[in-house]
Amino acid sequence: MGYKVVIVGATGNVGREMLNILAEREFPVDEIAALASRRSLGTEVSFGDRTLKTQDLATFDFTGWDMALFAIGSDATKEYAPKAAGAGCVVIDNSSLYRYDPDVPLVVPEVNADAVLGYTKKNIIANPNCSTAQMVVALKPLHDRARIKRVVVSTYQSVSGAGKEGMDELWDQTKAVYNPVSDVPPSKFTKQIAFNVIPHIDVFMEDGSTKEEWKMVAETKKILDPKIKLTATCVRVPVFVGHSEALNIEFEEFLDEDEARDLLREAPGIMVIDKREDGGYITPVECVGDFATYISRIRQDSTLDNGLNLWCVSDNLRKGAALNAVQIAEVLGQKALKKG
Repeated sequence: MGYKVVIVGATGNVGREMLNILAEREFPVDEIAALASRRSLGTEVSFGDRTLKTQDLATFDFTGWDMALFAIGSDATKEYAPKAAGAGCVVIDNSSLYRYDPDVPLVVPEVNADAVLGYTKKNIIANPNCSTAQMVVALKPLHDRARIKRVVVSTYQSVSGAGKEGMDELWDQTKAVYNPVSDVPPSKFTKQIAFNVIPHIDVFMEDGSTKEEWKMVAETKKILDPKIKLTATCVRVPVFVGHSEALNIEFEEFLDEDEARDLLREAPGIMVIDKREDGGYITPVECVGDFATYISRIRQDSTLDNGLNLWCVSDNLRKGAALNAVQIAEVLGQKALKKG
């Protein structure tokens, strides 16, 4: 026996990627439904070698379905996730709506898989922010060995993190730069994104941080360890897919760079590409379509007694969103629902 699975938001970037990854990883699906808003009704999406027609989210009955992977905005999630959960279908939510709810587990399977079992309080599990997901995968094996005190992270986040509109804006603005009669003013972003970087993701908060930066702090504490101090600067860059992060980590005790490299090589979900030569590191273009979180540029921080620097790159539509949701579904099946 397999699972009856619903993909909510199946026509979006993340929803389509969820369908791809379920098929690639041969998730034990008995029946699958692709849901979308009424305006996308009947749109065809791919699931392995099958084609699915989207059904109307507004009228769908979740009764009898095992799990629903949500890839829609917080407003729509607020309306439909409780309906699914109330019908006995476990919701795995990719929006930010439930991440900070103490009764909803926030899960990255390589880091805190057992937290999945807390789903029973609301029948909902939350997927973390894309920039947090890849970072905590990298931090977990190092924290287990030497206890992390503080992290300083600067992110270089691709436009796909802002959805199709973000990708279209980069594409259109890039073309316009080479066309003297064309002008594509900022719409999705606050400033020109083509050939530029923007130190602003999500809304500003009272302390001068952006909501994206606050998310990384709050989610790291919930997923990994509430004692870790973290400060973030989140930057949008003109890359279509793949988030990058420069991490400076301070530990309670000394951790040698060679030992850190070995720990990361052995850790689940991580690929270490770290040669001190031209091209001996990973860039976003090379990580697209891969499941792994890539680590490069591992080195001691000479300004700290117990410090390391590293470079972390991952496909944000996969590990940052769709892959992590499918991995949660896998763990939920293994530890709780036990079908397939």
